[in-house]
Amino acid sequence: AKIVVRAMGDSSDDGMEEQVPEQGKGKRDGARRVKGRGADDAAALKDHESRFQREKFDQVESDGPSKGPAKSVEGWITFVMGIHEEATEEDLYDKFSDFGEIKNMNLPLDRRTGFVKGYALVEYEKKDEAQKAIEAMNGATFMEQVISVDWAFSKGPIKSRASTRRRTDPV
Repeated sequence: AKIVVRAMGDSSDDGMEEQVPEQGKGKRDGARRVKGRGADDAAALKDHESRFQREKFDQVESDGPSKGPAKSVEGWITFVMGIHEEATEEDLYDKFSDFGEIKNMNLPLDRRTGFVKGYALVEYEKKDEAQKAIEAMNGATFMEQVISVDWAFSKGPIKSRASTRRRTDPV
């Protein structure tokens, strides 16, 4: 259906009519009507998506589907879990500095209680230092609790970890 538009104040039929498609009448011919912000860009978006599929983009080179640790921006970060709630950064630093120079350490505290949340991030400059810390400290006892240590970032699928929660026997 078309609407005929005439110039204002012109009642004569002098050929100044314009055919405009009718709007606001719901769906037409099964087409979906786009409303709101960006409605004019629907065609441009469709064109962009088709160009995206055609073009070749640069990719980060990899050695294939590898597994193992991934380096962070500045160093190699280990994730320490199961830390006692009353542990301090100094205690943790003393324990983990035996394996190499610690570049950065993060020991988050619970805002409500002020105690340690139970995990820490320890960053080393060199991969072999972090690897030594993981091998020596994973499963070790720290302040009468068994801790687990692993890479904070890794390539490939995530391996399943055993729960570090304390289990209680059913009564």
